[in-house]
Amino acid sequence: QVQLLESGGGSVQAGASLRLSCAASGRTFSSYTMGWFRQYPGKERELVTAISRDGSTTYYAESVKGRFTISGDNAKNTVYLQMNNLSPEDTALYYCAATLDWLPTTKRRYDYWGQGTQVTVSS
Repeated sequence: QVQLLESGGGSVQAGASLRLSCAASGRTFSSYTMGWFRQYPGKERELVTAISRDGSTTYYAESVKGRFTISGDNAKNTVYLQMNNLSPEDTALYYCAATLDWLPTTKRRYDYWGQGTQVTVSS
């Protein structure tokens, strides 16, 4: 079992940056692939980015490549999502998720979820 707690969301202007954090507790953090999903109102949760448990491999959705960066700190049991050059299209509820699978891209393969943190970007 692992518990996830996101933080760092907020309201910013277009072009600004935010860094989301996801603190994990419970089972060994380094055993998990960690992902960041986002969800628009009335839409399915979609994978934004993920990092493999050993940090060697990452995945980014096309819409965020070059703007978002995922990273992990095993000493702090925390994964980060650095979001730069934000646009109104990035406005969503962002979730941290964990899985023992190797870097899956579908939400059904993630077993543990945080409660979500809202990111709002105004133009």
